[in-house]
Amino acid sequence: MQHFSWPIDGTIVGLYLLATMVAGLWVRKYVSRVEDYLVAGREMNVYLGVASLAATEFGVITCMFTAQSGFTSGFSGAWPGLCQAAAMFVIGWTGFCVKPLRDSGVMTLPEMFERRYGKFVRWLAGVVVVLGGLLNMGVFLKIGGDFLCLVCGFDIKYLVLMMTALLVMVAIYTVMGGMLSVLVTDFLQFIVMSAGLLIVTAMILHQVGWEKLVATVEQHHGAGGFNPIADPALGWPFVIAQTLGNAAAALTWQTVLSRMLAAKDSDTGRKVYTRTSFFFVTRWVLPGLWGIAALAIIGWHPLKQLAADELAAIPPALQQKIENSKVGKPLAALSDEETAAIAPATRNKLNDASLRTMPLFLSAFIPVGLMGLLIAAMLAADMSTDSSYMLSWGSVIYNDILAPFRRRPWPHRKAIFWNRCIIALIGVYLFVFGLLYTVEGNVWSYLLLTGSVYLSSMSALLIACCYWRRANNWGALGAIILGAVVPMVYLTLEKLPATAKLAADIGKDWASIAAFVAAALGMVAGSLLKPQPRPAQTEAA
Repeated sequence: MQHFSWPIDGTIVGLYLLATMVAGLWVRKYVSRVEDYLVAGREMNVYLGVASLAATEFGVITCMFTAQSGFTSGFSGAWPGLCQAAAMFVIGWTGFCVKPLRDSGVMTLPEMFERRYGKFVRWLAGVVVVLGGLLNMGVFLKIGGDFLCLVCGFDIKYLVLMMTALLVMVAIYTVMGGMLSVLVTDFLQFIVMSAGLLIVTAMILHQVGWEKLVATVEQHHGAGGFNPIADPALGWPFVIAQTLGNAAAALTWQTVLSRMLAAKDSDTGRKVYTRTSFFFVTRWVLPGLWGIAALAIIGWHPLKQLAADELAAIPPALQQKIENSKVGKPLAALSDEETAAIAPATRNKLNDASLRTMPLFLSAFIPVGLMGLLIAAMLAADMSTDSSYMLSWGSVIYNDILAPFRRRPWPHRKAIFWNRCIIALIGVYLFVFGLLYTVEGNVWSYLLLTGSVYLSSMSALLIACCYWRRANNWGALGAIILGAVVPMVYLTLEKLPATAKLAADIGKDWASIAAFVAAALGMVAGSLLKPQPRPAQTEAA
């Protein structure tokens, strides 16, 4: 039974949305230069930076995939959070790569590459960054709409309406105010989001109990629920892929770097990194506990996700196999022929069972009144994430992809206008992609793999740019091409019926690792293969 009440919870959500929209639109009057729009005039302080980065990196999509990881992997599912927290702290503490990046005065990562590798590398890096970022972000809107429909008890037919409402609200203040609106609304959203996270987690620990959560993990996942290496579904490939991916994200993920580039100076940016680092643990652990609680209370019953006619279309023998399947893998025990006999839409519902159980649990667990706070918190999380991501990828399109086509810098008014148009078009893309694309399997693995389209190559380019004098444009091109080809080929194999099984056997973790190895080899081999200028040529230059 869902506990959402329109008079009580609807009023709470409505007041929060009104406050957010007013705050976001109020600061647009301070946007007069393109630097104000993209990097908030480089005036961000430590506290605003910490709140903004924390709010940006916890969206509904984050809550959903971290809860799914807790549901399917137990406490081992929080390993990516530990990796990213460690990476953020070490990078902030040492200033590795990020200090020279901020001191360079650039507005985006590809802009820095032009100084070392040339204009074409900057343009190509911008294309790859946007490609990986938009593939990654494309599923945010749909999963956010799914969460709201499930937790509120709305019919899934209202998903498109939910997606539209979320997109329009975020797009209005992001298009008008840019980074200034994002920072101000992020601060408000951080407060609401944190309150919701802590209250729901406290309720789960009080009413479900820590002992039951631990016992549930032990019952369903055994030792693998506490140690990822002991889990056959995770193991060393998962640990290595998460370590590489999260370290690269701390170095090159545009939404994270945008806070460093908007900071007053490199010292401020480094403090934002170190002080936000612990949040990356909590953003995995707390929703992970929600997922474990859902497993403890609801259990693993993927067939309950189906309508009566969909269930009747599955033979009883296959129903038994699905019901007895390992948590998170409803079709693993079926042969290829048995899987093919199930309608594609039904297979998608079964595969999404581990993702959808947590919001179904919360819909009956959270009482009226607190349900409004939870939904406001999740809306806060989703709006902060979507706004920052739209602005980040839009800034790269404007600053790095369109830059070669501008003979001279545009006036600020024209530049801001085109940035607003780009962000609006990104919004349209998100809506269409969210409706058409279906994630296969674990959502976080998909996000890490699509992110590695550019994380692998951009991290190689940045490290070499800062610390390897021999690095050159040949190596940069090799890293970009090889780093992007590997995950793109894997995603293609996954969607083709003839090669889907091969892709499943390889796994997303190995594909992510291969992308990083390929990018590193491309950088080293390309840089060493390019002939160095002779001393006479150097002196003449």
